[in-house]
Amino acid sequence: MDYEIDHSKCESCPDRPCLKSCPVDAVHEIPPDNQIEIDEKCFGCVLCREACPYDAITMRTRLSEPIRENVPNINPKLCRQCGACIGACKTGAIHFTSSGNHEPHSEIDEEKCVRCGYCSRVCPTDAIKYGEILPRSVVGGKAIVVNQKDCIGCMTCTRVCPSRGAINVGKMSKLPFIDPSYCARCEECMEVCPSAAIKYSSRKRAYENFSKIKTMEIVSELLEKDSQKLSHDAGKIDEVLNRLARDISYRHKEDEFIEDVTDILYDKIQGLVDNDLEIGDVKDILEFTSPERIIKVVDENCIGCGSCIEPCPVRCIQLEMPAPIHIGEECVKCGKCVEICPMDAVDLKEEYFATDENRILFRRRTIPGPVKGQVKVDQDICQSCGVCVNKCPVDALSLKQDDLQVNHQKCIACGECETICPVKAIEMEYETIN
Repeated sequence: MDYEIDHSKCESCPDRPCLKSCPVDAVHEIPPDNQIEIDEKCFGCVLCREACPYDAITMRTRLSEPIRENVPNINPKLCRQCGACIGACKTGAIHFTSSGNHEPHSEIDEEKCVRCGYCSRVCPTDAIKYGEILPRSVVGGKAIVVNQKDCIGCMTCTRVCPSRGAINVGKMSKLPFIDPSYCARCEECMEVCPSAAIKYSSRKRAYENFSKIKTMEIVSELLEKDSQKLSHDAGKIDEVLNRLARDISYRHKEDEFIEDVTDILYDKIQGLVDNDLEIGDVKDILEFTSPERIIKVVDENCIGCGSCIEPCPVRCIQLEMPAPIHIGEECVKCGKCVEICPMDAVDLKEEYFATDENRILFRRRTIPGPVKGQVKVDQDICQSCGVCVNKCPVDALSLKQDDLQVNHQKCIACGECETICPVKAIEMEYETIN
């Protein structure tokens, strides 16, 4: 594993998340400049690289060759040609053979053998010897499993497993899981796991867990076949909504209005998407769209008093003498400046699609003060990635034991967390403005 660290980027990082992300404490700050360095304990899991918000860590990892158990040895004198090993072999590596020196007996094809050791365990005469390099630990009816809640996804277990097909990586979870049918229970993965996520479980539970994961993988493969088309259609629909919203907004000069766009929106979408699309489907899509807010300073009203500067939660308002004020691009349109301005010099409007029974409406309205609403978190969907926590301008979000917590006293209902959430686990419920 080779790495490089851009220390110029590190200097602007106050939190140093790379330090906390390392499971083996291989990442350190080196005084006097507190530069980040990685020591020899690093095993190449790249979690520090993924945690770095500035892409300051570059890593090039090379997978070591996996430790390989020797091919099991078969004693021709003990073999009784029962065929149990042939039936147990998952890869068809065992067959009967005969020669002038020995009676007919089983023989193993080294090219096909995956060193799983099942032939050794089913042989009734102990004619097959297995486990010359790695310890063979078969504890009654136990099986080795990966606890995916504790797994950090470093994939170290996949590099050392001597039995091909025993450890797979899920397409959905991106985490390893063990197929009990192929696992040789050599415990090598348990020895190297840095998070102690691999342990023994009952064989029944192991097969139930494997069956559940495998079923999810099959379902994901089926869904993946349609995902490209769905993604393509969703992109088209989003483009239509944005274009229609822009056209209507430019056409209306009044401060507030409501326009029925059901027919025009349905015709535009239906012409792009191949499958049949009902109005109900369009309404479901609109639930995932966020309102577009526009804020501006009414120059002729602003007297440059600066009363809006201090209440701004993101400190994006500056006084440009003699007048007016300037609102920066980092503004989250929370409406606090609208409420505090004594001269009505800050104008905040909101444009969005809404539904009314079977009709779809486009509305523009004025927001007279701070936006009010609540953040709703679906903990079952939330991946505890922390993106929203880092993005929140008022530190109203936090992670506690992988659960996303909302401080409603601090929250300003700006909607930044809803916009940035990669899995749509956050939903803003705004209070209605008449």
